[in-house]
Amino acid sequence: MLETLDSVLSAIDKVLWGPFILIPLLLGTGLYLTIRLGGIQLTKLFQALRLAFFTRKDEGAQGGDISQFQALTTAMAATVGTGNIVGVATAIGTGGPGSLFWMWITAIFGMASKYSEAFLAVRFRTTDAKGEISGGPQYYLQRGIRGGFGKFLALFFCVAAIIASFGIGNTTQGNSISVNMVDSFHVPEWITGLVLAVLTLLVLVGGIKSIGRVTSNLVPIMIVFYVVGAIYILCVNVGGIPEAFATIFESAFTGHAAVGGFLGSTIILAVQMGVARGIFSNESGMGSAAIAAAAAQTTHPVRQGLVSMTQTFIDTIIVVTCTGLVIITTGQWTAGADAAGTMTSRAFSTGLPGSWGGWIVTIGLVLFAYSTILGWAYYGERCIERLFGRRGVPAYRVLFSVIVYVGCTVPLSLVWTFADIANGLMAIPNLIGLLILSGLIARETRHYLRNDPSVTADKDEVDEFMKGHPGAIDTYETQSIPQVDRR
Repeated sequence: MLETLDSVLSAIDKVLWGPFILIPLLLGTGLYLTIRLGGIQLTKLFQALRLAFFTRKDEGAQGGDISQFQALTTAMAATVGTGNIVGVATAIGTGGPGSLFWMWITAIFGMASKYSEAFLAVRFRTTDAKGEISGGPQYYLQRGIRGGFGKFLALFFCVAAIIASFGIGNTTQGNSISVNMVDSFHVPEWITGLVLAVLTLLVLVGGIKSIGRVTSNLVPIMIVFYVVGAIYILCVNVGGIPEAFATIFESAFTGHAAVGGFLGSTIILAVQMGVARGIFSNESGMGSAAIAAAAAQTTHPVRQGLVSMTQTFIDTIIVVTCTGLVIITTGQWTAGADAAGTMTSRAFSTGLPGSWGGWIVTIGLVLFAYSTILGWAYYGERCIERLFGRRGVPAYRVLFSVIVYVGCTVPLSLVWTFADIANGLMAIPNLIGLLILSGLIARETRHYLRNDPSVTADKDEVDEFMKGHPGAIDTYETQSIPQVDRR
């Protein structure tokens, strides 16, 4: 039965992520937004990094449940996960080293998409029945696009996001953790699943503030821990880095012949795997990270949009690149797709002395995946609330925690195919919405940056130059979509 389901899902996945639907839609939307926003992901990257990691808090900001930095780390927690470890290995093991190049392209254009969806999330955020901030595509698609079409896109996104929360944010994470825990420490899958399920439920009970506190402490540590290990391996294999880059660029445009356990790939397969795993890794264009961005305390949507786009830069340009280069320079990529589950772990074991490599990847994977589970649980419950009210949240938290356990025992290929489909279904309504609302995003972004090009204005200065201009934060902070209180 599982084999039949796997073949059906694989057929759907090939169409959805083929050359005619999501690949052109994702890259095209990112390119279009990049042009309309004047390459904001490049021209304002320095200011964005400063806001995200040095300023951290928007002093005087009103509204929001957590700081800008906590919103960023919550989104990064949901993003920096198995996609950075197993996802990269799956892409390279199936599509060849050239897949890494297409992951970079997806990230560069995706930064404009990530900026735009975070901007809209704050611009159209609302307050729920409990007094907490809610926002994301499930709100801005309906409020920004008037009429039945906007409502349809918002509800479509809601349903797809809930499904995706059990794929990208749940089963893939538990599955990857359990595989590596068995490989490195011989811990049975059921023990890993039980511990993860219990820990997840304990944190979820505290809501977004609890998640924000955990991720703001956990995310920086886990990224530094993992990247330092990768950099050490690359320093040891520094002579192989130029050859690795040459292989990446050549494979990106010519495909790659069979070698070792690698079965060979075509250009379209390299593009497909690179874009699919790229969006799985950095989630740009999916709209998911916008849900966390909406909860940030900020003086203007532009500022949170800039902070949020650094997430894609760190996730793909830094962490994914480190993983990909380690896999390629150590030669482990030739093992092929069947070895994807432990490919990164074995690459680190090859590059580091003793058992250090496997331990670093396994511990890093546990931290990455657990934080991803927490971030996606928040995304899912916000969408549950949008559809069913507050009363649906407790049941979702319990079910989500139970599925974490189930994910630890499901075959890897089935889990990843399901996640790819769910990601694609989520991205479609959001990308359509970004294209429709691109004029609003560009117009309000230009107005803000004309008045605050260095992005250093305080709240009083922002209020002054936004006075009488649509888009000032105090004109939408208390607005809400009429909804029934179903607590």
